[in-house]
Amino acid sequence: MKVGIIGGTGKMGRLFGGVFERAGHEVSVCGRTTAVSCTDLAVTSDLVMVSVPIRDTMEVIRGIAPVLTPDQVLCDLTSLKAGPVAAMLESAASVIGFHPMFGPGVPSLNGQIIVVTPARCSTETLHALCSIFEKEGASITISTPEEHDRVMALVQGLTHAVSLMVAETMRRVAVTPEETSPFMSPVYQIEMGLVGRLLSQDPDLYGDMLRLNPNVPPVLAKCKEALEDLQKIITAGDTGAFNDLFERNAAHFGSYCDRAAAETDYLIRAMVNR
Repeated sequence: MKVGIIGGTGKMGRLFGGVFERAGHEVSVCGRTTAVSCTDLAVTSDLVMVSVPIRDTMEVIRGIAPVLTPDQVLCDLTSLKAGPVAAMLESAASVIGFHPMFGPGVPSLNGQIIVVTPARCSTETLHALCSIFEKEGASITISTPEEHDRVMALVQGLTHAVSLMVAETMRRVAVTPEETSPFMSPVYQIEMGLVGRLLSQDPDLYGDMLRLNPNVPPVLAKCKEALEDLQKIITAGDTGAFNDLFERNAAHFGSYCDRAAAETDYLIRAMVNR
């Protein structure tokens, strides 16, 4: 199979180029600095994969859509799915959306999750592509584009926004992570480490995840309501209301609480024994 990766000179494009090459496929790439254009690559590839920033994805897809045929497969690696998949469906090609739930810095796909949103393809095509990733150790989650974006508003939008609020609050109260470090147990080091990890990344990527997913603002509105309610309970010193809130959420999380405790205990032991 001839695989053409638009944006293949970028980190994520290079990562997936290596995956396809190890599976025995011929990989060609184009990028902003290559002589080969997106259209040139699209017309000569059996599988066309778009791996560009979120804000550019639909423009790139619509630029190549007219030259694609039913014999080709068009897919993307974007963190949002509804818009890009709809744009891909404007082509004549088979369409599958992919969202790798990891960054390009991972050493391999082993243990990683890829969300797959098949929109117009045969079962054989879907299985063949997913098998390439599964053979490298990835787990596949099948979803619709709409469900994907709804869940991502929580998995990415809410968690990233909360991490940013932790950082912004610490900045506003003029306390640095270094000042808190001597007071932090391993579990708090993990939590603070996630904040620092986020801030070490590309702000454009995380900004697009938050700003371009229409499901994020309603989730953040609920987050604001929850924080305001918690603030009222704490300010009032209402022990009963706090316990009620705590127990309602523990019940909502259910058996996940025990699994989360076991998994984080494992991480804590690894930190203490390193």
